[in-house]
This record gives sequence, structure tokens and C-alpha cells, in this order.
Amino acid sequence: MSTTPSPSPAPPDSSEADGARAGLLAGAGAYLLWGVLPLYFLLLEPAGPLEIVSVRVVFALLFCLALLAVARGWRRLGRVLADRRTMLLMLLAAALIFVNWLVYVIAATTGHVVEASLGYFINPIVTVLLGVAVLRERLRATQWVAVAVAVAAVLVLAVGYGSVPWLSLALAGSFGLYGLVKKAVGPRVDAVSGLTVETLWLTPLALAIVAVIASSGRLTLWSEGPAHF
Repeated sequence: MSTTPSPSPAPPDSSEADGARAGLLAGAGAYLLWGVLPLYFLLLEPAGPLEIVSVRVVFALLFCLALLAVARGWRRLGRVLADRRTMLLMLLAAALIFVNWLVYVIAATTGHVVEASLGYFINPIVTVLLGVAVLRERLRATQWVAVAVAVAAVLVLAVGYGSVPWLSLALAGSFGLYGLVKKAVGPRVDAVSGLTVETLWLTPLALAIVAVIASSGRLTLWSEGPAHF
């Protein structure tokens, strides 16, 4: 009697594997660049954190506009600008990322680099907990064990640090909430359009901060030579 052969398992989708690999490389590159930024910030002395972040916002907007021009992404940006709900969510995202950038620069320029590193170690825990509490995502038992181990590691590091790591908590909280807002925005906003809108929202505040710093004679952007600029 002949038997029907069981179907062989479908081969893994190469596009999914490529996407996962690209995401892993992008994440590793982002954290590598973010990790060496404190060395760059030290070169910007005597600029203060508010000046560094505000100038960064303005130049980031100009850079994004240039990218949109090259990639012909104006239509995508226009769709985002026309969506009131998306724009309000992007305003909230902009406020959160401004806080995150500012706290990170404060930590990097005031000798609290370890506390900044701890903040990004805590961040995945915050992201997971927000996913469970807000998005109603379910974790398997092994995933809860992994979260518990990570929390225990954070507690050990915090106790060893000797005080409450407020900068770490601010970094983890602001970036975790930022990720939650961007999750609500969804894939309808691409990366370049998203950063463009965020910096567009922040630019009036950034220009006001730069103006206040300049009026007090403490602006270093033009006074420390072309290399500083």
C-alpha cells in the first residue's frame, strides 16, 4: 500500500531573513555610534548641553530636508503633514526625543557616562513592560525569566552605583515612551519623514534657545573657530 509522503517544511523566507539581518546591523551600528558620541561631545567644549542639542535639532532638520530632496520624498512628507492625528503623535514623539537627547548630552558632558550606559541597559526592560502593560502583549514563561534576570542585573548595578540613577531612569523612560508613540504612528511614516517632522516641531524651540544663549554672550557656535562649527 502506497503512502503519501508528508510535505517538507517550507524553507525560511529569504526576505524575512534579510530584513532581520539588516535590522540587526542597523541596531548594532546605531548603538556603536551612540556609544562613541560622548567623545565627540567632549570636543565641543565649552558648548553646553542646551546649545549642543538645539544646534543639533536645526542641522538635523536641514540634513533631513536635503535627504528628502535627493530621494524625492516630498509626497510622503506631505501625506504625514496632512494627517492631524499623526502630526499630534509626532509632536509628542518630538518632545520625548528632545528630553532623551538633552539628558544624554547632560550625562555625557558632566561625567555621568556610566549612568547614561545604564539608562540604555534599562531601556529594553522599560520597552517590554510598556508592551505588556499598554499594548497587551503576552510573554512566554522563558521571556519573563529573561526579564527578571535583566531586572536583577539592573538592581545590582544600581546598588553598586551607590545612589538612585536618575539620569538612567530618565533616559530609559523617555526612550521607552518614544518607542511606544512611534509604535502608535505605525509604518505610515518612514524614517526620514519621521525625523523631519520631529525636528520641524522642535526647531522653533531650538532657535529660541539658541537666541537666548546668544543674547547672554555664551553661544560658542560661531566663536570657537571653524573646527568647532
